[in-house]
This record gives sequence, structure tokens and C-alpha cells, in this order.
Amino acid sequence: MQKVILYYNFAPITDPEATRLWQTALASKLNLKGRIIIAEHGINGTLGGDIKDLKAYVKETKSYKPLKNTAFKWSDGSGEDFPRLSVKVRPEIVAFGVPNDIKVDEDGVVGGGKHLKPAQVHELVEKHGEDVVFFDGRNAYEAAVGKFKDAVVPDVEHTRDFAKELTDTKYDAIKDKPVVTYCTGGIRCEVLSMLMKKNGFKDVYQIDGGIVKYGEAYADEGLWEGSLYIFDKRMGQKFSDKAIDIGECTHCKTKTSNFENCANKACNKLVLICEECNTNTLKCQTCIKQTVAI
Repeated sequence: MQKVILYYNFAPITDPEATRLWQTALASKLNLKGRIIIAEHGINGTLGGDIKDLKAYVKETKSYKPLKNTAFKWSDGSGEDFPRLSVKVRPEIVAFGVPNDIKVDEDGVVGGGKHLKPAQVHELVEKHGEDVVFFDGRNAYEAAVGKFKDAVVPDVEHTRDFAKELTDTKYDAIKDKPVVTYCTGGIRCEVLSMLMKKNGFKDVYQIDGGIVKYGEAYADEGLWEGSLYIFDKRMGQKFSDKAIDIGECTHCKTKTSNFENCANKACNKLVLICEECNTNTLKCQTCIKQTVAI
């Protein structure tokens, strides 16, 4: 049986290159595919393969003291969801572009927001009501197909845009409110919540395990709406048959959660498009206008 594991751990890695060599050899031996990023701040990975091989990978990875507390999330999928195995050393395990601002110890990111289990998120909302602000820690196109109800969705195209975005005075009105950050699996919120606190947000929380864990707990019966965008060939995941489409087709405005890459290879932009408009000549609106102009 094939599965996919997702994981990250903010922990001090004294020799990232040696860790990369070890992880490459381990994952290759077990015929796993996916991607692993290693930095001085920790490790971030998504791997697919046979379940027994993934279990062996988890066991050996957790035998390394700095990674012993790594939490692994299991998801449907297989090694075929990834083109190959990629293991790289980077300045950060999630690319905010602020490696010097990130400090970690054995407990994770220093100065980050308080972790809340899914049930605790609901308790916070019950206590503070509409004062609770949900803050999307993903790129805007991810939020286009799924988000927490009434969430603040920053207009960012890349994770590295957040550092500048958080300095905007438009967020001053929510800096004294309880703010719950969320992202796919929780990793981006570890850094985002720290940056928010550095920028004057007073009461910052993050959902432990991210949208994935919240969806496992409440599916479409809670505060989440839509589809979860994921970074492999599946492109998206719905938590139940009650999930609704909140995204709009870029051509006809029909509700959809389907992303495709623009057929213009020079563009390759993600296009939100319904089944009826999805053809072999697919192009984003920008490319269509350029074609008409020519």
C-alpha cells in the first residue's frame, strides 16, 4: 500500500550538509520520492512510497536526536505523485527570506505564536466571538479555493512577500485582537507568527498541524470552507463530500476548485478553470489578451 508523509521540525541542525547526505541515502534506499529541505533551522519534507518503507524512514529519522520529536502526518497518495527524490540544503526550510530573523531551540521557533489544537480554536472563538481574526499564511491563489470563513487573506504571490506585507498599516486595526494564523500543515505559521509578533501583533496563535489537522478533526462541519490546495500533482484535496467550491473560473466565473497550468509554456501560470472551459488550448487571461492583440 502506498502513502504520503508530510513533516517538518524546527530544530538546531549543526551540520546541514551531513544531514542531507544521510537523508538522501536513507530515502533512496527505501525507494521514496518527494522533496526534503534541510537548513540550520531544521527539516521540511514530503515523501511518497510503500507504507512499510515510509515507516522505516520515520523510525530512522526520529533516531537522530534533533529530530526525535518530529511529527509525521500521513496522507493519501503515492510515490508516483512526485517526479523524483530531491534533497537540498537551503538557508530556510520555508522561504520567507528572513533566515537571520529565525532563531530555534529544542522547543522550536523562538518567539512564535501559541499552538492551538483544532478543538482549542473553537474554544477561542466561543470565548472571543467575532473579535477572533483568522489570518491566512499562504499565497493568495491557495486561499482562492479554500480558507477559514471571513479570514484575512493577504494579497501575496510568494511566501517571501510576507515580511514586507506585515509592515503595512492596514493591519493596525487587528493587532490588538486574537489572531489565528493558518497554513497547509503548520510550517509557514511557525515563522509567520514570529514575524507578526515582531511587527506589533499582540495575541497571536497558530493551528497545530495546520489546515490538514483541522480538516481531519472537523472536515466541512467547522469553520473551514472549500478545497485545500496541495503541492503535488493532485493539486487539491477536499475533506468530505460536503465540501463546496468557492473559487471562480477565470473565464466564466463558475464556481470551481480546479487548477491547471497555462498551456503557454513561457507563462505556465496556475489558472483556476472549470471543466467546461478546460481545453487543450488553455491559456490564462493575460496570454489570451496578448494573443488577441497580436
